[in-house]
Amino acid sequence: MNIEPTIPTMKNPPEQFAGDVWVDLIAIPHGPEQRAVLAKVRFAPGARTAWHSHAHGQYCHVTDGTALFGSRDGTIIEAKAGQTVYTPPNEEHWHAAAPDSFMEHLALLEGTDPATSTVWGEHVTDEELGR
Repeated sequence: MNIEPTIPTMKNPPEQFAGDVWVDLIAIPHGPEQRAVLAKVRFAPGARTAWHSHAHGQYCHVTDGTALFGSRDGTIIEAKAGQTVYTPPNEEHWHAAAPDSFMEHLALLEGTDPATSTVWGEHVTDEELGR
């Protein structure tokens, strides 16, 4: 048993996020027998991801603010602190902070390398965001 080393906060890249979004990795695999990745993700007001999907699905537990989650069929889900949103494997979606407040969620997904288990698409338009 050990205390994990602290990984510095990273700002997410503009190719995959619009607005300011930061990530803190909480848990990453120690070896090939482990696949869970847990991250704390903080969004500035109105910030959002690009369209993306996860090979093994994803859970997002909102810890602060109001989160918006959208799917390709136009559905937008609003989740408040304390609520968890599940996205099935390979479903294209986006996450965003409400326009008037910061939002933070814990993201749990499987994949030894999130860069290869997440497929990124184009940026979400204001129209798709419902604005």
